[in-house]
Amino acid sequence: MACAVPGLLMMKPATGFAAVSEKRSLVFHHTHTNEKLSIDYYADHRYLTEALQKVNYFLRDFRTGDKYPMDPQLLDILYSVQQATGSHGIFEIISGYRSPATNEQLRSKSRGVAKRSLHMQGKAVDIRLTNVSVEAIRRAAIDLKAGGVGIYRRSNFVHLDTGRFRTW
Repeated sequence: MACAVPGLLMMKPATGFAAVSEKRSLVFHHTHTNEKLSIDYYADHRYLTEALQKVNYFLRDFRTGDKYPMDPQLLDILYSVQQATGSHGIFEIISGYRSPATNEQLRSKSRGVAKRSLHMQGKAVDIRLTNVSVEAIRRAAIDLKAGGVGIYRRSNFVHLDTGRFRTW
């Protein structure tokens, strides 16, 4: 069961709620740009503006260079998935923000790209997490019921978004 707490999604383990973290950190590696980012994005009961700007740049459309404000709740979902899996691994980013032009280009090549993809709104990310299987990521994200969860087994990644809860 998941519980929404202002600014943090928390898993409800068998023994009770996970502790609310005063500081939330994530580590990323972008598989296309080979860039790395280790960031504290939340501290002292607030999102850190400078950190969010760095995340926006890191998750930019790597094909066009376009940036877009990413939904901080997406970071909370990643943080919660990591906590739920007990991982201290690195999130491997396959895709973050996508410009409409990039999304259309990808749609022309694949049936798996939505016309109104939440990637174009800064509300979706395609990821892997080192030392955690995509199946385990998927299960943890589904338990959160915090947004969309899709698994792409052939490409070995999970799509997470802050839209309505649904799975594929």
